[in-house]
Amino acid sequence: MQNNAALLVIDVQNDFCPGGALAVPDGAAIIPLINRLAAKFATVVLTQDWHPPSHISFAASHPGKEPFQTIALPYGEQVLWPTHCVQTTPGAALHPDLAIPHAGLILRKGLHPNVDSYSAFLEADRTTRTGLDGYFTSRGITELYLCGLATDYCVAWSAEDARRFGFKTTVIEDACRAIDLNASLAAAWSRLQAAGVTRAHSAAL
Repeated sequence: MQNNAALLVIDVQNDFCPGGALAVPDGAAIIPLINRLAAKFATVVLTQDWHPPSHISFAASHPGKEPFQTIALPYGEQVLWPTHCVQTTPGAALHPDLAIPHAGLILRKGLHPNVDSYSAFLEADRTTRTGLDGYFTSRGITELYLCGLATDYCVAWSAEDARRFGFKTTVIEDACRAIDLNASLAAAWSRLQAAGVTRAHSAAL
């Protein structure tokens, strides 16, 4: 892979894999493929959801609310999730089968108690930046390939924002898995197409 391309591996954590608090169906099945893909890239970044215990996105933080209900917050509609990826817990750890020793950066997101953060670039308020765009730019990266969990949330939001910051962006669809809550997967692909994000199969890389 050319030196101006990087792989962005989104949230391959225990809580998003089978047996986890917010398991994505078939989530762990993509890990061997991600490991093989990562070997093709000199620049690899991993992300982790990294929430404080009483994060605003947790249903448990809102008495009377259940997981997967939605509420209105100052920055817009928020899905309420099962408590997941709490800082320093085993569920927040990267999956043990993930083998990418040359990854240069692990970016943690969702740290702020009152703002969710699906995207690796911008928090849900759409103004607070993680600094990842600057990291890639400073390394001469102009093209990003995304994989991980989940297609319709953190992968999609990260891909949209990668385009927002001017990167040529491709989602490797067979190296992702989706939650697909209320047809969220189809909606995500529609948004990605509109944003100019390319869909690709790993065999094409």
